[in-house]
Amino acid sequence: MGTSATVNIDFFVILATLLFVIGAFGVMIRRNMIVLLMCIELMLNAVNLLFVSFSTYYGNADAQIFVFFIIVVAAAEATVGLSILILAYRHLRTIDVSLFNKLNG
Repeated sequence: MGTSATVNIDFFVILATLLFVIGAFGVMIRRNMIVLLMCIELMLNAVNLLFVSFSTYYGNADAQIFVFFIIVVAAAEATVGLSILILAYRHLRTIDVSLFNKLNG
């Protein structure tokens, strides 16, 4: 018949680390607010990938509950972030993060 192919946990750890590093570099380097929000989401999904992979590896589903709450918080963060972005764009006519210091005061 067929053989059951399993993927080692090291693959998921390396993949999640790579995704997190890409997201962290994106947050540090980019100035576009939309790209910044996408990089934050990428970092949250890297953490979710680790939670699910370790939860599956150890046979305990408790970490998957945390993943659910992280997804809920990420959705709320995206909603609030995009609404702030729309208001800032209406005021400044740009989404460059370096120009947001004009909003204080």
